[in-house]
Amino acid sequence: MQLRYSFRLYPAPGRRAALARAFGCARVVFNDAVRAREDARAAGRPFPTAGELSRTLITQAKRTAERSWLGEVSAVVLQQSLRDAETAYRNFFASLKGERQGPKLSAPRFKSSKDHRQAIRFTANARWSITPSGRLNLPKIGEVRVKWSRTLPGVPSSVTVIKDAAGRYFASFVIDTDPAADAARMPSSDQTVGVDLGLTHFAVLSDGTKIDSPRFLRRAEKKFKKAQRELSRKQKGSKNRGKARLKVARAHTQVADARREFHHQLSTRLIRENQAVAVEDLAVKALARTRLAKSVHDAGWSQFVGMLEYKAKRYGRTFVKVGRFEPTSQVCSACGHPGGPKPLHVREWTCPACDAVHDRDHNAAKNVKQAAGLAVTACGAQVRPEPVLAQRDEAGSHGSPLCARAA
Repeated sequence: MQLRYSFRLYPAPGRRAALARAFGCARVVFNDAVRAREDARAAGRPFPTAGELSRTLITQAKRTAERSWLGEVSAVVLQQSLRDAETAYRNFFASLKGERQGPKLSAPRFKSSKDHRQAIRFTANARWSITPSGRLNLPKIGEVRVKWSRTLPGVPSSVTVIKDAAGRYFASFVIDTDPAADAARMPSSDQTVGVDLGLTHFAVLSDGTKIDSPRFLRRAEKKFKKAQRELSRKQKGSKNRGKARLKVARAHTQVADARREFHHQLSTRLIRENQAVAVEDLAVKALARTRLAKSVHDAGWSQFVGMLEYKAKRYGRTFVKVGRFEPTSQVCSACGHPGGPKPLHVREWTCPACDAVHDRDHNAAKNVKQAAGLAVTACGAQVRPEPVLAQRDEAGSHGSPLCARAA
């Protein structure tokens, strides 16, 4: 399994200038590749191949006066930029044909020098290295100081240098993990858990544990408003506006980093303590179009579920997604009696069949766990339930065809 390990970089001023030059050259090559494709499409000619683009936009361009400065950076950076353009077009055509899952992708666009996020990639043949003193040595850039927060579990196959909107530099290493070492890190467990995600409590477990929602964005709103107000008062193009923009970007990165750290800690804890984890497949995009949009984005359910999924795969755990139309909040977890839909303000209810008093979220977590167990056959295959109509009072997009909203 391939994973990325990211570490903070602290380049010296001279190294920052070299990185900026590399970012600019990679951007120019990417834009030239997109322009060559667009010109061929407009003229009715077949798209140029990757070999033709490499020969024209890199090898021959270095010999011209207009593009001679491309020789100041590593050729691997320019080749990887061409590969990024090829991948972007490949994903675009696969999306048009319906071969690619997820939302429809648009055609690749030109990159701007005003983009606040820049990235370049070095593969193994670029001869980058980690020095004995712990610095990252990059070709035609030099040695860059790295803040090693942990030890790399293997030999990296590539490194991507990233500059984010807040002006921070990161090195992202691609590592092939060892399954045997991962299995030794996570001892087997006989526990299973169902997780109900929400807004009042970020997660309620089937054992009754309630994890409060940190609400990082809500707590930082006053700081955001002040920084954004200062930015709006600055003249466009001025240095003070650039400083104010960095202040806004740093405030947002602090919230994003805190949320990501919370998700990592909670997901690792659940995977370590349980052999099987079940969650409900929430319609996050539909909920993000309601009046709860800011709170939904603040919770970051999709990022958390994605972490649970890849960590379960890495450490040999079982991860199950329960269909979003499973009535987890309507059925009694004790006797299975369907109590019907309930408004969101109803947090506790009594089952009319067995008189059991249920906490809404705890009962939903129990039903998620039970539904995950019933959804697995003896051979381990998932049983896909028949699509059912959603209740009219459920949050989401009403009136859309059933096939688009099937579980």
